[in-house]
Amino acid sequence: MGGALALDAAWLFAAFLLILVLIASGIAARRFLLERGGGTVDCGLRPTAGHGAWRLGVASYQGDQLCWYHLFGFLLRPRLELERRTLTVTSRREATGTESASLGPGMVVVECEVGDGHRVELAMSDAALTGFLSWLEAAPPGSYMDQIA
Repeated sequence: MGGALALDAAWLFAAFLLILVLIASGIAARRFLLERGGGTVDCGLRPTAGHGAWRLGVASYQGDQLCWYHLFGFLLRPRLELERRTLTVTSRREATGTESASLGPGMVVVECEVGDGHRVELAMSDAALTGFLSWLEAAPPGSYMDQIA
């Protein structure tokens, strides 16, 4: 009886390890697919500025949109899409100690206002922030003309 129980436990453990490997492989394959198009950076997101928990993810520049993907998801659809012409950076600061524990060291937090007045916070490295600000400023001439009344 003890041998059969040990064999059942071994099979259960092997099945558990196999499931973990499949999940990790799926997440790695998704990350590879997101990054192969280029223009992706590690980016934390707090959907309501100053409130709630940080979510880890990847941001991708796709034309005039910043698409944010949750790090541990399986879908290849972005969870959040921010239009360049409606996005404004309102403040910038270094991540606090508790934020650094969840986001990683050396992250910079930028608070952004989306066109409808909604505020979100993005956390990224200094190099990624430089690219983000350059992307914001690089809008084609005249692309904001529809906002002028």
